[in-house]
Amino acid sequence: MKNRRQQRDLFPGALEMMILRTLKRQPLHGYALAQHIKRTSKGLLQIEEGSLYPALQRLLKEEMVKAEWNISSTNRRVRIYKLTAKGTKHLEHEVSRFERMLEGITQVLAPGES
Repeated sequence: MKNRRQQRDLFPGALEMMILRTLKRQPLHGYALAQHIKRTSKGLLQIEEGSLYPALQRLLKEEMVKAEWNISSTNRRVRIYKLTAKGTKHLEHEVSRFERMLEGITQVLAPGES
């Protein structure tokens, strides 16, 4: 139940933004993407397959990422996702929007203001 609540608490577009940011560092397959998000968030965010793969499909459809089949280090067939130029531009726009929203929320929550 806790994981479901965490997923619900992510704002719309947050997962896609984290996927794009992660792929900006390097192309990865889905499981490695989820592990990177979990590790970087110090375990606070655990992305389930039921959320991750539909988000990746949306990003593929919108041409923000592209994918190709490859063989993993464990000799398994995996789909490697890469950020596209369109995805990079979208990421920059979304991060800028998020930072403005966060600044506004921080100001509203600041102690001493009423």
